[in-house]
Amino acid sequence: MTKEEKVLVIQELKELLQDAKVVYVANLEGMNAAATSDFRRQAFKNNVSLRVVKNTLLQKAMEQVEGVDYSEMFPTFKGNSVLMVAEVANAPAKLIKNFRKNGAFPALKSAYLQETFYIGDDQLDTLANIKSREEMIGEIIGLLQSPIRNLISALQNKPEVAEAKAEAPVAEEPKQEEPASEEGAE
Repeated sequence: MTKEEKVLVIQELKELLQDAKVVYVANLEGMNAAATSDFRRQAFKNNVSLRVVKNTLLQKAMEQVEGVDYSEMFPTFKGNSVLMVAEVANAPAKLIKNFRKNGAFPALKSAYLQETFYIGDDQLDTLANIKSREEMIGEIIGLLQSPIRNLISALQNKPEVAEAKAEAPVAEEPKQEEPASEEGAE
């Protein structure tokens, strides 16, 4: 690779990383060509940008990105590296986890998301369990709708109770007057 080509690759990686909110670096070592192709297809389906990169070029690109100091990830840049960029925080982690079920063994080197660094493959379960923005919004909407649903179902299922309550205060008023008249009589 010529120096000009390296400069272009660094610039492309920098542009990719500049707007990225979710960045994973993984190791696909040990996967055959078919498994790697399948991994790429699944990444594309899950809107995960996947790119095999040279460690030194990735490090230089990350050093040039403004606003984020990726230096915590640099020690993990050994061996084969694949850069994974996504919009959904847990999409790359779930992708790696699903591939492990099929016998392929991609390993997580490091990740940066939600302004936090995750270093090492042992963080994969933590990353896979992070809820995406859409999942959190869905939960909040569900929580907000729950009391409304309960109220509506209570009103729909118990019309007799509402009618009985409307009649009950009329029946209770004379009872309240009776004890008052008894007290006055004594």
